[in-house]
Amino acid sequence: MSEELRFLGGEVLDRNFGTYEIPSFSRVPRIEVVFVKNDALAPQGGGEPPITTTGAVIANAIFDATGARLFRLPMTPDRVRAAIAARPAARLPDAAAAPI
Repeated sequence: MSEELRFLGGEVLDRNFGTYEIPSFSRVPRIEVVFVKNDALAPQGGGEPPITTTGAVIANAIFDATGARLFRLPMTPDRVRAAIAARPAARLPDAAAAPI
């Protein structure tokens, strides 16, 4: 979740792998693989479908924790702080609507 393709005035800034930051094994969490035998289904690819929702999952976790929405990857600490500062004021529930 740390990769970002940077632009300036419509020009791509990261044109080669010398300036494009690629995560190394020391920076990514340990991944545990579990194989499940199921003779009822034909073998399928398993690498890409699970990662398509990762950004949304992390954005929702940040929202649940802070009340701030992020819509751009990577979700860096600076972007999280900016989203927290820009979030609308929290609405407190009405006293009459609170359960007794």
